[in-house]
Amino acid sequence: EHARWGTSHAALIAALKPPTRVLNDLSDRENQILGYLRTTMTLAEIAAEVGLSINTVKTHTRTLYRKLSVGNRRDAITAVARRR
Repeated sequence: EHARWGTSHAALIAALKPPTRVLNDLSDRENQILGYLRTTMTLAEIAAEVGLSINTVKTHTRTLYRKLSVGNRRDAITAVARRR
């Protein structure tokens, strides 16, 4: 709920673990990026937070979208929520 309204606790939301089935399908870094996608942070902000380039974050994001069979951030979050 906090992620939907916006929060200053992005790191806390990002640290919440997705379901085990999702964890097994994604790399550790993809799971980390997925956690941040649940926040209102932009990809540039996520990149700065985790110490990666924006292009690397975009690559991880595209890969996890492909693995989840989705096309955007909202659908990725919804797909993970359905797997709970």
